[in-house]
Amino acid sequence: MAPSRQNLIKGLNEDLAGEYQAILMYILFSAKLTGPYRKELRALFQAEVADEQRHAQFLADKIAVLGGEPTTEPRQVPHADQPQGMLLCALEAEKKAIADYTERIRHAEEFGDIGLKVDLENQIADETRHKEEIERILTGWSKV
Repeated sequence: MAPSRQNLIKGLNEDLAGEYQAILMYILFSAKLTGPYRKELRALFQAEVADEQRHAQFLADKIAVLGGEPTTEPRQVPHADQPQGMLLCALEAEKKAIADYTERIRHAEEFGDIGLKVDLENQIADETRHKEEIERILTGWSKV
């Protein structure tokens, strides 16, 4: 059974809350960073903010086009004080975004919105690149 417009909007709003969380998380983490890799990680986190902002804007626009009201509430931002912990939180957030968008693609297909499906696939590609970059940074971290 195809998801209703309201269920699709609800799911997209959950995704939007996740993007807000990511924006806040990356801003917070870039401000709190300390240690020898501060400069590099700060640049990484700040670059992610722009990507997540684009994702959030796309989702808010799509929700409005579908006749919904875009949420203004982010998901809870995880707490971390150390760079490795921040990276692990960011990695989990990226994995969640990929899983959520994968589910939303299924909803978009069932709803019959192929354009949304393609746009969400592009967002998954972005989130996958983010995830892979964080994984590469974390590889061997304990050996440092």
